[in-house]
Amino acid sequence: MANQEMSIEQYISELMARARKAQKLAERLTQREVDEMAAAITWEFVCNDNLLQELAEFSFNECRMGDIPSKIIKVKSKCRGVYFDVKHEKTVGIVEEIPEKGLVRITKPVGVIGSLVPGTQGEMHPIIQAINVIKARDAIIFSPHPKAKKTTARICNILRDIMKRYNAPEDLFICIEDPSVEKTKELMKQCDLVMATGGHPMVVAAYSSGTPSFGVGAGNAIIMIDETADLAEAAKKIKLSKTFDLAAGCSCDNSLVIEASVYDDMLAELKKVGAYLATPEEKIKIRKALWPNWPDDLALNRDMVASPVENIARIAGISIPPGTTIILVEEDQTGAVTPFAGEKMCLVTAVYRYKDVDDAIRIINTNQEYSGAGHSCGIYSKNSDVIEELALRTYTTRVVVNQPQSYTNTGNWISGMPFTSSLGCGTWGGNVASENITLKHYLNNTWVIREIPNREPTDEELFAGFTPKQ
Repeated sequence: MANQEMSIEQYISELMARARKAQKLAERLTQREVDEMAAAITWEFVCNDNLLQELAEFSFNECRMGDIPSKIIKVKSKCRGVYFDVKHEKTVGIVEEIPEKGLVRITKPVGVIGSLVPGTQGEMHPIIQAINVIKARDAIIFSPHPKAKKTTARICNILRDIMKRYNAPEDLFICIEDPSVEKTKELMKQCDLVMATGGHPMVVAAYSSGTPSFGVGAGNAIIMIDETADLAEAAKKIKLSKTFDLAAGCSCDNSLVIEASVYDDMLAELKKVGAYLATPEEKIKIRKALWPNWPDDLALNRDMVASPVENIARIAGISIPPGTTIILVEEDQTGAVTPFAGEKMCLVTAVYRYKDVDDAIRIINTNQEYSGAGHSCGIYSKNSDVIEELALRTYTTRVVVNQPQSYTNTGNWISGMPFTSSLGCGTWGGNVASENITLKHYLNNTWVIREIPNREPTDEELFAGFTPKQ
């Protein structure tokens, strides 16, 4: 056992040595050079339709999760968006001057990043990270999920070819080709920064590694629909969000919390877009199939994750009508007493009926305390007061308003949220960041501090408008 541990340590050490050498060379790159390579990476993956099709098919054939058209859309849209966000960002030398404060900010690389790549995003995640990595002049070592290791390795090889074309060090991008938990843990110990996107246990391991880490909290997006909502429009967008890549993403709609007076009408609209409402007996069958060992073990049946709805029905032993897109299960229990309160990562969505805003917020907070704290809520409403109340009283980092959740959380073209593949969930989700993980998280800052005229206020100025209680 000791020899095995030593061999893993040595293997990661050798990868780190290569990455560190490459990264030190990358520090010499100019702004123009890193900008050009960021453009080259993006162009390679979003403008080459044949390559996109091939990679999507390759990813699907390896992981057997999601669907090919969604993977193509995902890569094309999200990678274009990330590049759009960073294209004009300065990352070399002096990037900001604040004369009135005597401050100058210089950005520098963080060094070698250890990236934990989720199995559900083996094709998109490394590309998004690569755009940020080259802009920041970092190096990165990918530790892929075993189910997507060939996909991530192939992406990495394409990135290395691009570097070669631009006379940049190929070892800025390295992939662990035979990943294991032990190798991942060793990588997290030796790298300069961990980007952990994956299951909760691995994120916890990242924070326990002793290395600075950006982790991503568990998903459990819950969507509120009130009596002012455009129900038909909401149903169409919920379907779009839920079915994208067959619910492989962490932002798909896991539960719908619907105001009582429009509950039946909303279910009717959902049925129009292919939703099937399971009977109480079918609900039990779905629960037993999706969580085979609940309540002792909350692990999902992997054969149902990001799987076609027909497959879910077959495994559960239920019959669904032709054209079914989503399976709905009615629920009135919250929190740990029912697994339907949490993340399901498949085409099953729980539906709740609420009586007033307080009741809706209670359902959302209780369920997200059980699963997905800090991740996101959504709401379909025309009432600004209700939207604000939801945002103020829930422990969440994102409230998506009248938009498809899984498209919007990670950035889309009709909102200002930055494009990303990693969602920080704040301290509620056990994360250090409560925002989308973007280019700035790949950089260190050096501040130059010059003397300025004394700006200390008098007590009268400092406490103007304040009267202490006696």
